[in-house]
Amino acid sequence: MKKALPKQASWPTLDPEDWSALRSQAHTMLDDMLDHLEQIRERPVWQPIPDGIRQSVQEASPHAPNALESVYAEFQHAILPYATGNTHPGFMGWVHGGGTPIGMMAEMLAAGLNANLGGRDHMPIEIERQIALWAREWFSFPKGASGIFVTGTSMANLMAVLIARTDRLGGDVRSGGLRGAALRAYASQAVHGCIARAMDFAGFGSDALRLVPTDAMHRMDVAALAEAIAEDRKAGLLPFLVIGTAGAVDTGAIDDLALLAALCRKEGLWFHVDGAFGALAIWSRELAPRLVGIQHADSVGFDFHKWGQVPYDAGFLLVRSGEKQRAAFASPAAYLRREMRGLAAGSPWPCDMGPDLSRGFRALKTWFTLKTYGTDQLGRMIEQSCLLARALETRIRAEPKLELLAPAQLNIVCFRYLCEDMDRINAEIVADLHEQGRVAPSTTTIGGNLAIRAAFVNHRTEPCDVEALIASVLELGFEKTARAAA
Repeated sequence: MKKALPKQASWPTLDPEDWSALRSQAHTMLDDMLDHLEQIRERPVWQPIPDGIRQSVQEASPHAPNALESVYAEFQHAILPYATGNTHPGFMGWVHGGGTPIGMMAEMLAAGLNANLGGRDHMPIEIERQIALWAREWFSFPKGASGIFVTGTSMANLMAVLIARTDRLGGDVRSGGLRGAALRAYASQAVHGCIARAMDFAGFGSDALRLVPTDAMHRMDVAALAEAIAEDRKAGLLPFLVIGTAGAVDTGAIDDLALLAALCRKEGLWFHVDGAFGALAIWSRELAPRLVGIQHADSVGFDFHKWGQVPYDAGFLLVRSGEKQRAAFASPAAYLRREMRGLAAGSPWPCDMGPDLSRGFRALKTWFTLKTYGTDQLGRMIEQSCLLARALETRIRAEPKLELLAPAQLNIVCFRYLCEDMDRINAEIVADLHEQGRVAPSTTTIGGNLAIRAAFVNHRTEPCDVEALIASVLELGFEKTARAAA
């Protein structure tokens, strides 16, 4: 005999039995996080994770439930104090945005909706489409352009490689593969490492990416690019893609996008711009002229979670031809059947424009950020970070014990403390700064020399943080060289 189903009143659910208690705890958690952001200057930028804390989160998988209050207490004790630190104004090491309370609350709202933006007909997808229309406006792309949210520009760049591949070889490449086609892509020596990985993941191999020399300002040498293309054609290779950089990771350099666009049109090559953080300088009246030529790109990848200050993650790919983007990714499936009405309407769906079917509502925190602050104010924040970089450059030039290794082109400055064994001492200075929680720059290599790299992205960073960086580097440098000489 079949068992009867339990009465509806006793049917199990993961919703709380006591909504009032949950509401009270939720308000506490929200207030605590707002307090955390409001008081962020009083905390260290970063601090090492104690061994006991690290081991505490290596326990076995839980089987029995735990009270929300105790789980939250563990978060406060073991997670919150040992985060990356990019919300702190002293975080200068990598190009990470600082986020905002507005974005944090929008993320909560998106989680409450729990929408899957892979497809179907619902308003969260319309919000993503609205932001694509705005992006089309910012970059002066044509009416047929399309855009899609992704995890970050690394994924956007990979997708651009795949779209360019399909455009060059035709749709058959999706079923038959490369079939020996010897395609070649080009980028500057200063390009982000994710481009080589994209070539690897796309099946070309990273050797199919030819790195072009840069000029004194770390921009791609366009004449050298033209020569490389001609050489490869003569060798029987098939050039198909050029990747320009808007905001090089080490120096903030912007390639001459207008010259690159003209060369790509002449050679019949797909022109993609890796604008991970630099592309959003388009919001700044002062900086937008540096991006002239980006409007002629076939695709642009960028991150709202960097200069856009949207909480992680919120990358975006904008493509001049939505038809070409769909040709590279759309795949029919019976369970994804499209209808003219009902929830299954609304074709084409976002899953037709990228690899993901399960997609979160990244657009909402971006929409809230753009609607609340506006691009004019966000553009001024971008200008402000570049102003801080120029101020740091000025201070470095005035200090006899400091050497400028790369000037401020946008928001990044590379320098070092002058002493014996400079690579070792400067690396130790940066590690000490991290552990002391004062400021958190990073290191890179410029001209074969280890450099202290300061990248200003966080909207909370102020001139006093620049002074703290200078004072701390000088203090630690003096201590280390004095100790070495003793």
